[in-house]
Amino acid sequence: MATLICGSLAFDTIMRFEGRFAQQILPEQLHILNVSFLVPSLRRDFGGCAGNIAYAMRQLGGTPLPMAAVGDDGAGYLERLRALGIGTDYVLQLSDTYTAQAMIMTDRDNNQITAFHPGAMMQAHRIQVPARADIRLGIISPDGREAMLQHAEQFHAAGIPFVFDPGQGLPMFDGAELSHFVELAAWVTVNDYEGRMLCDRMGVELEELSRRVRGLVVTLGGDGCDIWENGVRQHVPAVQAAQVVDPTGCGDAWRGALLYGLEQGWDLARCAALGNRLGALKVAARGPQNYAVDEAIEKEARTR
Repeated sequence: MATLICGSLAFDTIMRFEGRFAQQILPEQLHILNVSFLVPSLRRDFGGCAGNIAYAMRQLGGTPLPMAAVGDDGAGYLERLRALGIGTDYVLQLSDTYTAQAMIMTDRDNNQITAFHPGAMMQAHRIQVPARADIRLGIISPDGREAMLQHAEQFHAAGIPFVFDPGQGLPMFDGAELSHFVELAAWVTVNDYEGRMLCDRMGVELEELSRRVRGLVVTLGGDGCDIWENGVRQHVPAVQAAQVVDPTGCGDAWRGALLYGLEQGWDLARCAALGNRLGALKVAARGPQNYAVDEAIEKEARTR
């Protein structure tokens, strides 16, 4: 069984600011904001939601198939995916454009400021959900607007249940469009802020939203997550991280574990618990794709 992961492949330039944003940004001066942050450390990582989710799934032993677009600078990313045993059949490489780029600055409280250039991602709608008997699960993660709309319709038409994970792409859609995504989806995942925005735009509460899908998950960062099924909420406690090094990609690691569990036929609570464990493991490593599962997580993933 394979899982099709619709979303971005991107290069992440990650910078560390040793101070606190709150001490540098004056609320009463936001209308004339002009600030500069000294970032002593800088590195470039492989990233993007589709890449990060696929990495997490593969670490657990799943079969992810990223569906995304890269630019003429993306050859190295394709080579990396193949070396990890991740198929690139549905990655479109384009010329005369860059692969998506994220510039992420993190302060000492792990708050983040991100600038994102979509590049080739804006052409991801040129790729279509394939008719393959072994693809039985999918996810719509942040991507080009048209790609998200079209791929949701294609999943539904193909009878492939999928997770709707709007993430930072949520503001691109109005209430009617978001309601249609939910109508087509089997599961919805959001963080607490995105959950409030989604409900506000749709004019519903989380309880009602959860009645429209098989399951709704609201991640709460260091407080774990809430899962909602048919209007009933269950809290899944967080897992304490060994250390907090870098939050970049934690949500994607969580979603990779969710998809792996769904691929195995687990119930939603068990999927969420594994997601919390993998997120705690990832936050202790720098970059979104530089961690490896430990023996305990590997054993848990293999247990039926």
